[in-house]
Amino acid sequence: MAEMPRGRLCENEPMARHVSWRAGGAARRAFFPVDRKDLATFMHTLPRDEAVLMVGLGSNLLVRDGGFAGTVIFTHGTLAGLSRLALEDDGTVYAEAGVATPKLARFAANHAFAEAEFFAGIPGTVGGALAMNAGCHGGEIWRYVTRVMMMNRQAECVMRTVDHFEIGYRHVRPRFGEDEIFAAAWFRFPRGQTIAARGRIRELLARRIATQPLGLPNAGSVFRNPPGDHAARLIEAAGLKGVWSGGAQVSEKHANFIVNPDGKATANEIEMLIDKIRFEVNKKFAVQLVPEVRIVGKNAVGKNSVGENL
Repeated sequence: MAEMPRGRLCENEPMARHVSWRAGGAARRAFFPVDRKDLATFMHTLPRDEAVLMVGLGSNLLVRDGGFAGTVIFTHGTLAGLSRLALEDDGTVYAEAGVATPKLARFAANHAFAEAEFFAGIPGTVGGALAMNAGCHGGEIWRYVTRVMMMNRQAECVMRTVDHFEIGYRHVRPRFGEDEIFAAAWFRFPRGQTIAARGRIRELLARRIATQPLGLPNAGSVFRNPPGDHAARLIEAAGLKGVWSGGAQVSEKHANFIVNPDGKATANEIEMLIDKIRFEVNKKFAVQLVPEVRIVGKNAVGKNSVGENL
């Protein structure tokens, strides 16, 4: 008898509960795996043409108001998820896809590693950070990756090295097709001092609190910084700081953030504000801002469908 998934499977799961913008439609199905083995078991049950979306903390994601027509798999949540974090015998740090990046920063500091402090400023999980080469304060995740574990539709775990990916600024593209998801990664950091690393983490978190609208629902930086410039500077110079679209607003604290102050913004209002910013900045400065956030699903009238297949 085939083994059955042990995790929780839900239908019509409201994604506003799971994304940091607190807006958007529902997922047709949502699965919360107990661990990596449980995820593999569930992968066996998926139809080959099923659209799948992997979600960690939902901090870089907008699901359109019409919802996501496939299956969302949560790597971080109420169940154990993909949360194993360990120091390996070869000195590398092993982290599964659902490990929160600030937790990775603290783990590395407590084991006297250096240069991992910037992870504390990334509000996401290891899996999401790997998928977009997340970074801040001069650090990027793929600079420290030695290898990754991928999982395919047949629930097989495949080891990949950095050479298997095309890696750029907030951009990662597999060279082997796109039928695999990030399950775990191994990192190598230089040796350092625990006290110094903890101090650096406190410093970075204090700077983040002082400069970003953390008290309001947001998805972090909305746009990539264009070469030689900053998206926030361009947005503010275009006179867009504080501008509203329905319940969504360009943050008055940091112009590259869109916030949902009253929790009433729709995904469509947020996306309209993103489009307005791109239009106005391009009109004024001839610069095409590239969104850093992922926008998936369909709008409320069923058009403009966007999915993500494994």
